[in-house]
Amino acid sequence: MRFLRESKLYSQESFAKKAGFKRTYIGAVERGEMNLTLSNLCQLANALGVHPCILLIDNAFKKEK
Repeated sequence: MRFLRESKLYSQESFAKKAGFKRTYIGAVERGEMNLTLSNLCQLANALGVHPCILLIDNAFKKEK
């Protein structure tokens, strides 16, 4: 999610506001400290403009080393 957020030039704070969450929640999700509900997953995906399954694909958008 972080890669997608940053690629759209959102700070955690601006993305949180757009998605309807607190910045601390977004940070915790990006660090893998939170388990998402399906509803929250869909809300985050909608704010990023992607299908929810995209957020479930581990390492899909990480650059290869």
